[in-house]
Amino acid sequence: MPGGGRCPDCGSAELVDDSHYSQSQLVCSDCGCVVTEGVLTTTFSDEGNLREVTYSRSTGENEQVSRSQQRGLRRVRDLCRVLQLPSTFEDTAVAYYQQAYRHSGIRAARLQKKEVLVGCCVLITCRQHNWPLTMGTICALLYADLEVFSGTYMQIVKLLGLDVPSLCLADLVKTYCSSFKLFQASPSVPAKYVEDKEKMLSRTLQLVELADETWLVTGRHPLPVITAATFLAWQSLQPSERLTCSLARFCKLANVDLPCPASSRLQELLAVLLRMAEQLAWLQVLRLDKRSVVKHIGDLLQHRHTLVRKAFRDGTAELEAGEKQQQGWGKSPGQGKEEAATSSLDRPEGKRPASPALLLPPCMLKPPKRICPPPPISTVTGDEDISDSEIEQYLRTPQEVRDFQKAQAARQAAIGVSNPP
Repeated sequence: MPGGGRCPDCGSAELVDDSHYSQSQLVCSDCGCVVTEGVLTTTFSDEGNLREVTYSRSTGENEQVSRSQQRGLRRVRDLCRVLQLPSTFEDTAVAYYQQAYRHSGIRAARLQKKEVLVGCCVLITCRQHNWPLTMGTICALLYADLEVFSGTYMQIVKLLGLDVPSLCLADLVKTYCSSFKLFQASPSVPAKYVEDKEKMLSRTLQLVELADETWLVTGRHPLPVITAATFLAWQSLQPSERLTCSLARFCKLANVDLPCPASSRLQELLAVLLRMAEQLAWLQVLRLDKRSVVKHIGDLLQHRHTLVRKAFRDGTAELEAGEKQQQGWGKSPGQGKEEAATSSLDRPEGKRPASPALLLPPCMLKPPKRICPPPPISTVTGDEDISDSEIEQYLRTPQEVRDFQKAQAARQAAIGVSNPP
């Protein structure tokens, strides 16, 4: 290499490049000394000056993105395109993935957690842009475990210090109900089961809001509540033809999965509707049950706020008014009986009206039973150690010793008198 360095052994400037297979070597042509062997260099000038450079300064700097990270970035972009998200969402999700991958705990995590990280970044982006997307939807797309996903999601939010707003329930209802296959006639859906999308969505929103006001949504997964509300809304629009359809068959017709707690949420919603129906005079005569109350859901939702307030909150005032009517304060006994009969048609005379239900979360109305552990069985063997405080109970004071000796002497004297020689 003319004009380059010199050989460290002989001082010759005749250095030539010798390619040994795929590895380049710098060799002295006079003495055969190998000057450099496979050195990472950035430019030919550094190679000419025989200066070794670090990996971060070499041409390998462009290859510092690992295969795992490159695969994760491709997965983030693919997931955004499957969900048909805007391009700005895709860029934000990719940026969050790169930030999370810089942490050593994420890089050293298992492959399952790295796969879940893709969905977490997309979900965070959608929540920040108020895009209705549920955790269950992403878990279904990624075939991920819900517990692992939720744990990783909370870890990423805390690790990156992000502010993620909660999901709007109304947007979730609209997105979830749009996936139901009940708005167009098909071979699998009879014509009597097809319903208008706007009517069904409007009534479902009202039922979900009612469930939210009566503590049926707080602290629970929203999809079972929405499924139960959608089923009731669908039945109430044409009750004569749909009351015989069960919840399981409804979900099968709609081509959606039936969440496990949806049946329990359905019974709770029907109980709330029955409680509200008791406050309407024209429904008290009908003696409604959980099956027939579905026919009057439209009337109940029309006066929802007033009925909920009367059924759950103003019960104390109504109870006091009923007691005053029964006692007939300031009125004749006959007049009091007539008013009591008109206010409650089927209640026997002298019987107090039913107390209103407490408006509390279900977990407080029916708290889970706590298992009381059995008390430990202690067996006394006599070999236990006696504590210092317990020993003091067995020690006698000098006065007690003298009294005991006197009692012993008196006993001996009494025995000697009773048994003379």
